Amino acid sequence: MKKKTFIKSTLATLMAVFSSTAAMGQSGSAGDTDWLKDVTERVQLHGYAQGGLNYTHQGGEDKATFELKRILFWANAQITDRWSFLFMHDFSSAVQEFYTDYRISNNKALTVRLGQFKNGLSYENPLSPTSMEAIDVYSEAVTFLTGCGSDPLLGVQYGRDLGLAVFGETNDGKLRYEAQVMNGQGINKKDGNKEKDFIGRLEYRPAKGLNLVATGQIGRGHAVKESLYNPDIKEGADYKRNRWTAGFDYKSKDFNVHGEYLEGKDGDVTSRGAYLTGNIPLGNGVDLVGSYDFFNFNTDLVMDQHKVIAGLQYWFYKKCRFQVQYVYKSAYTRGNQFIHGANHAIMAQMQIRLDYTGKKK
Repeated sequence: MKKKTFIKSTLATLMAVFSSTAAMGQSGSAGDTDWLKDVTERVQLHGYAQGGLNYTHQGGEDKATFELKRILFWANAQITDRWSFLFMHDFSSAVQEFYTDYRISNNKALTVRLGQFKNGLSYENPLSPTSMEAIDVYSEAVTFLTGCGSDPLLGVQYGRDLGLAVFGETNDGKLRYEAQVMNGQGINKKDGNKEKDFIGRLEYRPAKGLNLVATGQIGRGHAVKESLYNPDIKEGADYKRNRWTAGFDYKSKDFNVHGEYLEGKDGDVTSRGAYLTGNIPLGNGVDLVGSYDFFNFNTDLVMDQHKVIAGLQYWFYKKCRFQVQYVYKSAYTRGNQFIHGANHAIMAQMQIRLDYTGKKK
């Protein structure tokens, strides 16, 4: 009820602001016109939608469904040359991001961010789904360890959290760093314990097209639900939650590829995985896409899963594309216990993205 009331009041406020702005713009005075022009030049608007058809075959059963996966809208406001604000909403789920940035240094060496945003763990998590090769988006290890959705202890948090970050670039952009202090509980939530999670990220570009990325996290989680992968941690319990990753990204005119090794520790349970994903341009906006992905949810119980992706994507307009992919997930076991058979899927997805960028003064 409180959430609905908040949304209604927020919408009412925005409508009032826009109505006032429109009225000022129509008043005819030069001062009002200049003010409206200044505002529109400082605001950037972005949006995208992803949806399509998924066909799966598993355990002798066939399923097919149309899916609308994401409809996101976000706005950037450049308040001054140092101070900016961002608000992002997913119309198929919830508010995703809202934060403000303030650049302290005269160059890009030091910026502070406060609010709700993507955590910096792993190479893939900070990236937009509109730039990822796989329709499934992130690898199994990234999805689990960063809180994108498959870890029941943390719940579905879309790889985002509430907190504070400092970041910057040095050495002509070759070195980038980021340090974050986060709740560790996920989006739109208060912390479930008094502990905070600390995340560090370091990127180095030693040569043209090559980026090396190392990230790490130490903290304590608060379980929102019990997990098949970690049965010793009960709902409502606090537990150790540490992670580290090492990866790379290489881009050239002939091919693009990125890969990563990831490892996590939840309580006494270790999970680890690795992936390699890339694409080869075939010409006329068509790319060949492929990925191999391995993740062990619990190394003590040997809960292995392998995933292979192969497909094509066609960029028909700037950041808009059509994708078709075959996805295979191996049979899943827990030690010697069979859980489910292999999963075969054919996925087709349409992506539409539009961006409006005003001139920043």
